[in-house]
Amino acid sequence: MTRTRRLSPRKFGLALLVVPLVAWALNTGRTAEVVPAPAVDMAPSGDGLQSVVLAGGCFWGVQAVFQHTKGVTAAVSGYAGGAKRTAHYEMVGTGRTGHAESVQVTFDPQQISLGKILQIYFSVAHDPTELNRQGPDVGTQYRSAVFYANDEQKRIATAYIAQLGKAHAFSQPIVTQVEPLNGFYAAEDYHQDFAVLHPSYPYIVFNDLPKVEHLKQLFADVYRDTPVTVMAASRATQ
Repeated sequence: MTRTRRLSPRKFGLALLVVPLVAWALNTGRTAEVVPAPAVDMAPSGDGLQSVVLAGGCFWGVQAVFQHTKGVTAAVSGYAGGAKRTAHYEMVGTGRTGHAESVQVTFDPQQISLGKILQIYFSVAHDPTELNRQGPDVGTQYRSAVFYANDEQKRIATAYIAQLGKAHAFSQPIVTQVEPLNGFYAAEDYHQDFAVLHPSYPYIVFNDLPKVEHLKQLFADVYRDTPVTVMAASRATQ
């Protein structure tokens, strides 16, 4: 995989906006907390690796969380919800493609279940009560969504959202959509492993590193210090 140091102009502008508002961001963001585990989950399986696609704001942070999760073998930033021809960052950024910035999470069901992945997703990876936005990012491309690959994933995700709603796990209604996965398209190379490669980038510092720290604190049993990266996976297959 050919990599480049080019940074996203749009998120660079957001980073400059975030810096003067650090105090606001730290004092008004939702405090991460562990939500109840799903009552409906998949059984451990020896059928090989599985994948689920999750959207929850900028894919940098969601990817970073699952790169540090044990049992996850790959976490790839990309686009889901729209057509292949519009799966490009600047086009998706218009909010008119149907795509959401997403992460394809591939996992070993003998080590971690889909339910556990969804518990992490709802607890620390994003705020499922924000409609068409996450923090400083606004638009349908930042919506909260689970893109299911089969009926079992649909059943587990739908039941879990209903469970969390009934339990009033959040002070506001959950707006996470459960959508069929009609295609996942990997994002441009410079978006992959972004939090790992640019830990001092202001956007990452204020929006995404806290998510990884919350994973470490709240899900210590599945946290791993060394992340699994797209770059390493690419090298392993060469």
